[in-house]
Amino acid sequence: MRKLLVLLCFLPLAAAAASAQNKADDIIGNWFAEQDGIGSYVAITKSPDGTYQAQVYWVEDSTAPDGTKYLDEKNPDKSLRNVPVDEIVLFTGLEFNEKKNNWGGTKIYDPTRGIRANVTCSLIDGNNTLKLRGSVLGIGETVEWTRHE
Repeated sequence: MRKLLVLLCFLPLAAAAASAQNKADDIIGNWFAEQDGIGSYVAITKSPDGTYQAQVYWVEDSTAPDGTKYLDEKNPDKSLRNVPVDEIVLFTGLEFNEKKNNWGGTKIYDPTRGIRANVTCSLIDGNNTLKLRGSVLGIGETVEWTRHE
């Protein structure tokens, strides 16, 4: 009887932890983003450490007239300037904040400007829109990505 009572006490805690994890995973998926009139698709996946990462997998007009892929030429990390634009990693290490019901704790890379900014993400519109807020030195910009299945 005592074991049953202990088990019943821990079940709500386990359910709450599982629910928070499921909510955190709501960010996983494919997203359509548009920056400066150029569309792209981004995949957000879960890393083995439990954080989230985003990588571009398609960019409109990603090929030069000679047939070569455009590269991430503005990247401040010179070793990443040879990465094709449709393979750029936008962020790693994104963490879910259960109290604030959003994701953050990392920087997002903006390949159109070649800068990294602190990022906070939240889901709106029935989890079909991802609102991303990037800021550098208190100056920020908000963009929205649309879920793409």
